[in-house]
Amino acid sequence: MRKSIDRVLEITLASLLAIMTIDVLWGVFTRYVVGSQASWSEELARFLLIWIGILGAAYASGKKMHLAIDLYPMSLPPERRKKLNFFIYLLIIAFVLVVFVVGGSRLVYVTSTLGQTSAALQVPLAFVYAIVPISGFFIIYFKISDILEGAHHS
Repeated sequence: MRKSIDRVLEITLASLLAIMTIDVLWGVFTRYVVGSQASWSEELARFLLIWIGILGAAYASGKKMHLAIDLYPMSLPPERRKKLNFFIYLLIIAFVLVVFVVGGSRLVYVTSTLGQTSAALQVPLAFVYAIVPISGFFIIYFKISDILEGAHHS
């Protein structure tokens, strides 16, 4: 299941990046060739960058490509390193649950309840912010998977 989730995230991130590239090129073309930039292109690029950044963080977490200082853990015996990793994964799960899932869900709820929309595209901001709790669920899934994988390798 993890490989299929990785694949979906890879395709989604690549697609978002391709759309953002086309959008930015369109914005540059309309600004410098046509003389007036399309009003929506900058806003779309900003929203796509938010999605790529936050969803990319979830993908990096799943691939264990996030920034880490592993000098201390590598000096530990394997059993203590495993316990430290377990503790770190629990901290990550707790943080992501509170900040991404609960906080992000509240942000989506508030912007949805208030009916906030973006200026140029008139897209509900709840849709834009929905990536925060979605990415949180992915990160939690990956960290639980890492914990279970560590338990099987003992």
